[in-house]
Amino acid sequence: MKFTAEINVMPQKALLDPQGKAVGANLKNIGLSPLTNVRIGKHITLDIEAGDKNAAKAMVVEACDNLLINPVMEGYEITVTEA
Repeated sequence: MKFTAEINVMPQKALLDPQGKAVGANLKNIGLSPLTNVRIGKHITLDIEAGDKNAAKAMVVEACDNLLINPVMEGYEITVTEA
């Protein structure tokens, strides 16, 4: 079966997000000061061939833990759907 995974990677809440801070400061400069607490991450999509949804999710978790994210600095959320 084919599945698609969507992975949202964000900096850990306890860590400084320099990109988010820079964007937040510039939002104020262009008159959008109500927009605050900007955090910038990344979005990854993958196609997976697996026997079932649980097997697909397990492969995505392994990819995240071993390659796609830095667990010291980032956290992630995964959504797996049938393609």
